[in-house]
Amino acid sequence: MTDLAQAGTAPLSDDGRPGRAAGRALRRAAPALLTYAGTRLLGLVVLAIWGAFADKSPHQLLSARWDSLWYTRIAEEGYGYTLHLPDGAVHSNLAFFPLLPALERVISAIAPLDAADAGLLVSSVTSLFAAWGIFAIGDLLYGRRVGVTLAVLWGVLPVGIVQSMAYSESLFTALAAWGVYAVLTRRWLRAGLCAALAGLTRPVGAAVVAAVWVAAAVELLPGGRWRRAWRTHRGLLAGVVLAPLGWLGYVVWVALRTGSVTGYFDVQNGWGNGFDGGLAFAGFIGGLLIEPPFAGGLGLLIGVGALIWLAVRCVRQRQPLPLLAYGGAVLVLALAAKGYFGSKPRLLIPAFPLLLPIAVALARLRPVRTALVLGSVGLASAVYGAFWLHGSGPP
Repeated sequence: MTDLAQAGTAPLSDDGRPGRAAGRALRRAAPALLTYAGTRLLGLVVLAIWGAFADKSPHQLLSARWDSLWYTRIAEEGYGYTLHLPDGAVHSNLAFFPLLPALERVISAIAPLDAADAGLLVSSVTSLFAAWGIFAIGDLLYGRRVGVTLAVLWGVLPVGIVQSMAYSESLFTALAAWGVYAVLTRRWLRAGLCAALAGLTRPVGAAVVAAVWVAAAVELLPGGRWRRAWRTHRGLLAGVVLAPLGWLGYVVWVALRTGSVTGYFDVQNGWGNGFDGGLAFAGFIGGLLIEPPFAGGLGLLIGVGALIWLAVRCVRQRQPLPLLAYGGAVLVLALAAKGYFGSKPRLLIPAFPLLLPIAVALARLRPVRTALVLGSVGLASAVYGAFWLHGSGPP
């Protein structure tokens, strides 16, 4: 890898004064954070207006729908709840990784908030940290303007409203972004810790582990920097060992609890989830394409094609290997998994590296044009998010 630590955003502890360095980094990221917060505020305002006409509570839509209910139950009662559906499906709360409900439980114990509101607080705070981490990566690689644009693009995703829900996407993306940033700047212990925590948050935590391991493999090639100092080498190995412990630890715990080595994967199968290489998703698209009016199938086909095109652009952009490994892993895990296909846009929220080619292109425009594009997309995202939550919502 090139010496990315010397470019863009300065590491937080380079001068031995972490507080002062963090203050500088926060000031540098302030435009991105403020603009990102504006996109989230716009989404909430539109949701509130829509809710007033639909006579639905925005608070309930954000804190008590689908997965948020499962997280709240785990925070309040622990693991062990199983729902048996009439069609034979078995939904166990062991399918949900523990970090978010653990935070909800701790916060609700020390603050005047119930578990659901604690989940909203976690998402609100970690979404800002996620935007900061995404900015830091864009700034490190391509400069401050690209970093700001990248963070805002992440905020105006069509299903960006999920970033404000009591879901785990914001928490995971914050850990993933800062984990990848730590990899790019060779903070191995920090990278391993972020990867381990990400692995306790969502199954796709394996993508952060991939970023750490790919970077370590490159670093340990003949002539790698590890030969220069034993201390650096030791930190690298510690990060490599630490990275998978969160994901692996939870899977092993579920195996012990269920009495089966494949316990976690059996639980996922009960939900109709799993990894089939994308066969089920391809069949779903094919089914839409052979029946009128064809629009749904064509739309999905175009969407998948656009994602693949962006992934190719990331490679041609020569993004660092750890970033490519992370983004590619998130994309593959989202598209190649079976299950409820309406959830795939939500599963792609952590795939922020795919937005880098768009961010670079937008940053080359005049600032007024960039603001106009992002503002228009942000408004469309806010309207779509309100429509989505007042309909089927995110599964």
